[in-house]
Amino acid sequence: MSAGRRVAVAAGALALLGVAAGCRREAPPAESVAVVAGREVRWEEFDRYLRRHLGESGASLGSDVLSELFDQFISERLLVRLAVERGLVPRTRGPQPAAERRRAVDRLLASEAVGLAAPSAQQIASYYRAHQEDFRRPERVHLRQILVEDREVAENALALVRGGADFAAVGRRLMDDPELVVDAGDQGELAREDLPPAFTEVIFALEPGQVSEVVQADYGFHLFQVVARLPADVQSVEDARDEVEAALRQEAVDRLLGDLVEEARRRYDVAVHERNLPFNYRGRYLEG
Repeated sequence: MSAGRRVAVAAGALALLGVAAGCRREAPPAESVAVVAGREVRWEEFDRYLRRHLGESGASLGSDVLSELFDQFISERLLVRLAVERGLVPRTRGPQPAAERRRAVDRLLASEAVGLAAPSAQQIASYYRAHQEDFRRPERVHLRQILVEDREVAENALALVRGGADFAAVGRRLMDDPELVVDAGDQGELAREDLPPAFTEVIFALEPGQVSEVVQADYGFHLFQVVARLPADVQSVEDARDEVEAALRQEAVDRLLGDLVEEARRRYDVAVHERNLPFNYRGRYLEG
């Protein structure tokens, strides 16, 4: 898995965990579920937060997952209050719309991230050494394809290529007729896991420069050409630099976000009314 993919996406990951640990609950109560910096928070606000991030009400999620999500929800409210206090967004009397809360948090982070230094060469090298296995790449092929809607067009294209025409040139010529061509072009480097199973053996049986027979699919007819075969290897630190830098920047932003939440917790009182929550809350804000 690449470094970029390892960056946690909290709401989506928690949703998957919650499905496994899910349980059904009664309809939520109407009472206040928390008071954040002197402002009452009602269940309906958290329910909207869940629907926005998960696309559902959270009725199938377990208490441990909902506790994590409720903590994220409360932390967002604290960060918005800190942004208001710093004059980054205007003060409002009632609850802010979700888009305004996101802008407030973004502005707060942006204002603090100005001083973040770019990762140094030493940090990049150190991260790469510690995560080198994550940059291991499987066997790959550099692939071109022509995908058309008509078998006869595909057979004619194959005849042209086997007669000496350049595969890419044939694809470009066919692209002049968008009525027939779905796709024609360079697909980049692809591993077996990147390909539909129905095509994997056909493509990986080709030698560099070789073109496949016409391969039928539900949505058209393929021609494949393998430009090159690339053995399994480990990306060099130079090849992995962009991913490593992105991972290090994300780590720095995550630390900054955590520091801002802790600062807001010290500034503002939080009281969670766990008895009014329709799940067994055991999150970080029980202690206030």
